[in-house]
Amino acid sequence: MKAVISVIGKDEVGILAKVSSMCAEYNANVTEVTQSVLQDVFAMVMLVDISKLSIPLSELSDRMSDLGKSLGLSIYVMHEDIFNSMHHI
Repeated sequence: MKAVISVIGKDEVGILAKVSSMCAEYNANVTEVTQSVLQDVFAMVMLVDISKLSIPLSELSDRMSDLGKSLGLSIYVMHEDIFNSMHHI
């Protein structure tokens, strides 16, 4: 099972480290990352393996959202199946 984590906001040092640290804390293994900085806007998408997640996905989503708020970012977590359904033509 996998999930997609997206992060958008003003660029600053340590965003990737803080998000990936939270993933590690709850056994979500980061398998792929892409990120871009356009002027001062940071955008990142992570694919994480949640097969060994130590908390419910909904709780990870809430904690990531709280992390985002504390950093002035928008962080969203979505199960891969939902992400694929939303983007399937």
